[in-house]
Amino acid sequence: MQGFNKYYPPDFFDNVDKTSSLNAYKGKHALGDRARKLDQGILITRFELPFNIWCGTCNNHIGMGVRYNAEKKKVGAYYSTPIFSFRCKCHLCDGWFEIQTDPKNTRYVVVSGARQKDEDWNPEENGGFAVHDTDAHAVPVDPLASLEKTTDAQKGLVKAQDRLESLQEVSGHYNADPFALSSKVRKRFREEKKVEKAKKQADDKIKSRYALPETLNLLEDDGEAAESAKREWDRARTEESNKRRKLAVEIASSGRVGKRPTSANPLASLRARVLENTGRQSNPFGRPKP
Repeated sequence: MQGFNKYYPPDFFDNVDKTSSLNAYKGKHALGDRARKLDQGILITRFELPFNIWCGTCNNHIGMGVRYNAEKKKVGAYYSTPIFSFRCKCHLCDGWFEIQTDPKNTRYVVVSGARQKDEDWNPEENGGFAVHDTDAHAVPVDPLASLEKTTDAQKGLVKAQDRLESLQEVSGHYNADPFALSSKVRKRFREEKKVEKAKKQADDKIKSRYALPETLNLLEDDGEAAESAKREWDRARTEESNKRRKLAVEIASSGRVGKRPTSANPLASLRARVLENTGRQSNPFGRPKP
């Protein structure tokens, strides 16, 4: 009983030295009606069924999770862990059943008044594979299979050891002299940064020359493509020189050396005459130009 906003009778304050609380004054326990059997070592508590059971009195099914006001008491101990008993009354009949804790196997067991519903799942009966015992001290069913399994495990262990040794060697190689390795990495980083900076400057120069956008990414220099372009350029120049030389030989052989060749294009001839007349008009005295 709590004394918040409660009426305190006058005799309570007169006997305040004898009664230290309202519970003592009223003769009640702090847990109230839950402690009505506390003198027998029983505490009324709320208990929830940990599994499905069948009541032994009415033979009805009671599902997991149903809650009861159970009588809880200590019935023993497993080493230093106490064993508690929960005695519940079936809500479908007047029968009682008792469930105890099992600290050794970390589970609950039905002691009396009911039976637990067996819900163990057998993989072989449900189209699965059997779960074999993994106890190391158990006798193997097939000695040859056990030997093969042991051999495979040993091979895997050897591979794992080799892998660990190689990783340790690599780690020791790269962590032997951290300062030297750091200096080497920083030197390489500076060299790469210098090359990247020079390339960026060259690209910016090309972009500014041809008015290209700054966001345009130029391709990397390809030495093979440059050599191919150079060979193609040299070949084209050689062909052009050969054509001019051949044309000069044809003109010389036709006896038109020193004469203005007549053009087969009428527009070109007209342009030549216009230029000739323009030159005569600019020199009224008919003197030859120096």
